[in-house]
Amino acid sequence: MSAPLPPGSTIGILGGGQLGRMTALAAARLGYRTHVFCPEPDAPASQVSGATTRGAYDDPAAQVRFAAAVDVITYEFENIPLAPVEALACVKPVRPSPGVLAICQDRIREKHAVNAAGIATARFAAIETDRDLAAALATVPPPAILKTARLGYDGKGQARVADAAEAAAAFARFGRVACVLEGIVDFTCEVSVIAARGRDGAVACYPTVENRHKHHILDETIAPAALPAAVAQEAERIARTIATRLDVVGLLAVEMFVTRDGRVLVNELAPRPHNSGHWTIDACVTNQFEQLVRAVAGLPLGSPERHSDAVMKNLIGDEVLDWPRLAAEPGACLHLYGKAEPRPGRKMGHVTRLVRRADRT
Repeated sequence: MSAPLPPGSTIGILGGGQLGRMTALAAARLGYRTHVFCPEPDAPASQVSGATTRGAYDDPAAQVRFAAAVDVITYEFENIPLAPVEALACVKPVRPSPGVLAICQDRIREKHAVNAAGIATARFAAIETDRDLAAALATVPPPAILKTARLGYDGKGQARVADAAEAAAAFARFGRVACVLEGIVDFTCEVSVIAARGRDGAVACYPTVENRHKHHILDETIAPAALPAAVAQEAERIARTIATRLDVVGLLAVEMFVTRDGRVLVNELAPRPHNSGHWTIDACVTNQFEQLVRAVAGLPLGSPERHSDAVMKNLIGDEVLDWPRLAAEPGACLHLYGKAEPRPGRKMGHVTRLVRRADRT
């Protein structure tokens, strides 16, 4: 294995959003430079990075300029086109690998990969044609959730269907692209675990957290989740197993359901920093963004130990206009993403409130 990247090296970040912004800030703490590649002007990550290549991801000239300026490449969202990532990986290391990205971009491949690792998901069926849909409805009878296999997040590209007619209408509305039909899970809570895996194969998991959503968008994360110890440990085992099985170098966020009988079922994977890990910035020895930097640079992973319990609240749309009060609130850790215009459903920032573990006695 090659030596770690020395301080002063440049980490390339595909994507200019808030996850890239917080990764760039973490990289700077460790002495690394960052270079963002994204199509948007004045992107949140660009505001805190040393350089930006602005262009379409599939622009070959932009790819050449970007690759020449960086030492290693990572990405801050998984809906980036795969072909440019594969092309960049022929020139510079990309971590996590394009193979991991390809699996996590496709819900069908993702579920098969999870099941192949011996881990349970909701019952599902893959759909590519109207005939497939009819067969899927026999395997996964409604009510069920129809999801596009690709490009869905925050509730986009999915519909709850109560019968065959609603399923057919949703499939047509989605343009008859590849989809997956999932059975409804009777769950008590939604949880997630973020696993970091280094180049040496070492894995560090953050505690299992509970995620509460509004309108399919994460609203709050409670760390740690109020679960029996055995259930929390099982969630962490699942995340560790999948990260190892997929040979991830970087981060893998695993979103899961906890059923009423205590089973843990995997819902989705994200091979990047995750909204449900933002609390780690203020409550852990090493936050998720620093772990990503450590992993892709070949450094030893840091401790994921939390020194405080935490509740992270997303600031969605106009909620960010409350920032003066939040900035004045004692003990509130306010993070704003540098986005100029609040819009419905747009993540503008977050605030984390801490409870030190010693204070809980």
